[in-house]
Amino acid sequence: MKIRTLIVDDEPHAIQIIELYAANVPEIEITGSCANAIKAYQVLQTTPIDLIFLDVKMPGLSGTDLLRSLKTPPMVVLTTAYPEHAMEGFELDVVDYLLKPIPLPRFLRAVDKILFNFKGTKPAPAAESRREGQKQHYLYLRVERQYVKVNTRDILWIESVKDYLKVITPGEVFISKQKISLAEKLLPSGLFLRIHRSFIVPLDKVERMHPNHVVVQGHQLPVGRNYKQSCIRQFLPDTVALDQSC
Repeated sequence: MKIRTLIVDDEPHAIQIIELYAANVPEIEITGSCANAIKAYQVLQTTPIDLIFLDVKMPGLSGTDLLRSLKTPPMVVLTTAYPEHAMEGFELDVVDYLLKPIPLPRFLRAVDKILFNFKGTKPAPAAESRREGQKQHYLYLRVERQYVKVNTRDILWIESVKDYLKVITPGEVFISKQKISLAEKLLPSGLFLRIHRSFIVPLDKVERMHPNHVVVQGHQLPVGRNYKQSCIRQFLPDTVALDQSC
């Protein structure tokens, strides 16, 4: 059974991060988002919702004021950039409290609490393995008005261009409006490497290494000065010092 979820936050970027994180959790279904508590209250009167990711500080009605106004509130995870609101949140019996910027591992721990509250049992090992496997093999990208599921094993490289992300695969180039730092968090650790402020490569796709670039599928991708040492550690672990190589 899906957990019908509403995101309430006045910051579009904060909504996008939760949507991207939640796309990696098959049990959570994002049914919508609201930029203020008044709109959220109206949605809750007409739409069945099981879970709210609720920002605390918003113009007009605050998140905690909205929560107090609900006779039978759904599960609530509070989100905020202000840690001093934590005690108030737990007094309102929320499931969890996430401090912005929200790291993906912390979000997934909150998901475990959500599943425990929703199902009344801890996630089964098989379910945890399934979720971990999905996190390892798929990246969800927001392309225009939809989310596209990209197999990470198909990715040749990822490139940041201004405010957009280009994900290059053999058959298609996906363009998504998100930060490369967020993609770096969502990618499986140990399989991808940031080689430049604007480039991430899958380790198994790197064909050759040169002083200032690597080669993937015949394409030269630059290695940034600040990333050379991590390249050396990854590709040449037995090398003590290579001043100008990666």
